[in-house]
Amino acid sequence: MGNLKYTAMRDITAALIGWYTVKQRDLPWRRTTDPYRIWVSEIMLQQTQVVTAIPYYERFLARFPTVEALAQAALDDVLALWQGLGYYSRARSLYAAAQIVHAQHHGQIPAQRDELLALPGIGEYTTGAILSIAFGRDEPAIDGNVTRVLCRLFAYEGDPSKPAGKRFLRERSLALLPSGRAGDYNQAMMELGATMCTPKSPLCSECPLTTFCRARELGRQNALPLAKPRRKPPHHEMAAALCPRNGAVLIVRRAPQGLLGGLWELPSGEIAPGEDHAHALTRHLAQGLGLTVAVGPQIGIVKHAYTHFRVTVYVYHCDVAGEPHAASPWDNTHWLSPGEHERGLTGVTSKILDRLPWPGAGLLL
Repeated sequence: MGNLKYTAMRDITAALIGWYTVKQRDLPWRRTTDPYRIWVSEIMLQQTQVVTAIPYYERFLARFPTVEALAQAALDDVLALWQGLGYYSRARSLYAAAQIVHAQHHGQIPAQRDELLALPGIGEYTTGAILSIAFGRDEPAIDGNVTRVLCRLFAYEGDPSKPAGKRFLRERSLALLPSGRAGDYNQAMMELGATMCTPKSPLCSECPLTTFCRARELGRQNALPLAKPRRKPPHHEMAAALCPRNGAVLIVRRAPQGLLGGLWELPSGEIAPGEDHAHALTRHLAQGLGLTVAVGPQIGIVKHAYTHFRVTVYVYHCDVAGEPHAASPWDNTHWLSPGEHERGLTGVTSKILDRLPWPGAGLLL
């Protein structure tokens, strides 16, 4: 433990828990120890701010109050309720895991570490959070906030994402974790990282651990944890078809895997380097829907950023004859009417349809 003795570790934990007892935010998932509700909250909070997650959490549990309700729902309904929260693989994994829990565990969230880790979408952190908060087990839960606090507290200069860094974080967490109060400890560490020990301009003067913080002592609090070099995200150009018919527009559902799996979108595809936009649309609709398309005027351009890449989408009014038959990358088709809200749309498609008065044909974005 370096020059920090056992008594100092106990003092750190006592200061942290004391602060949390007084300063913790009143969040809906902190009013329960129901493992299902804890699980849903932890999945939603992955790469999502608390203020954004709260209304989704409340709507989701109102619609799917139990594992059984979620397991027996349609994936389309789950994704529609998740729309706007992003990272849709989380919703697909949550849904798949609920079906496993319902079928193999009699609807009860497993209380064993290996059984939790075997479920889709549940890793080390989520396992630790569920076991400690819902079941009272002495397990650490190390997310990005906790990583930042520990790296600063102990002035860790290595890469916390590497095996050596992960071992370091787990060892320190176990040393700090108070037996019988792991849930409070883990939530206190997360709270401290979210509200005090923030990535930029941490509030060291208000932090309950400032007198113990080695990075603060060294003036390294803004430098730790060490930042990874950022690469410029790649950019893709795509063409999308707005195909109106009787006041509705054609949408297609992506097969349930990959970044946007299970979501609905306007028929679209990537434009090859140097390829004519109309040719790209004709190619994608022929291959994926078996349609012959008459590509009309461009009616708008939409830009959208994903986590690891960016897209510019050129939207064209298109006329199609006959009925589409979905093939890869899509698995279903639908004529979307105004006012339909029970389908999860991709962010790009939502942007396009939000800017187009129905039926949208020939109007500028």
